[in-house]
Amino acid sequence: MTLTFTNPPAVHTPGARYVHAALVEGPGRRLVISGQIGVAPDGTVAAGGAAQVAQALANLRAILAAHGMAPEHIVKMGVFLTDRALIPAWRAQRDAVLGPIAPCSTLLIVAGLADPRFVFEVEAEAFSA
Repeated sequence: MTLTFTNPPAVHTPGARYVHAALVEGPGRRLVISGQIGVAPDGTVAAGGAAQVAQALANLRAILAAHGMAPEHIVKMGVFLTDRALIPAWRAQRDAVLGPIAPCSTLLIVAGLADPRFVFEVEAEAFSA
């Protein structure tokens, strides 16, 4: 088995000591994706909750694509919201990205994220044979 840590160029550069993804390759390919927030590749934070959800999902899709995967490869998602009122925006955009796919999922309402400007975060794991 091999393990590769990556920061795809289509996603913002991490500001702390972490990577966006870890790819484990062996009999299959398992991709572990760090929490994605509403930060564009140029480092700007999306304005508003729905915009942050959209940007975080765009980041997630970019990381999947950088590893030859797509949303249908997602097997687990963890979602963190700082405001319960964002649940409808999250569900609508999740459904637009995932379609009929329903991976394992956890949704948490939290008091805050790493930066007070952030109101949404999504992490995921994906697998391909």
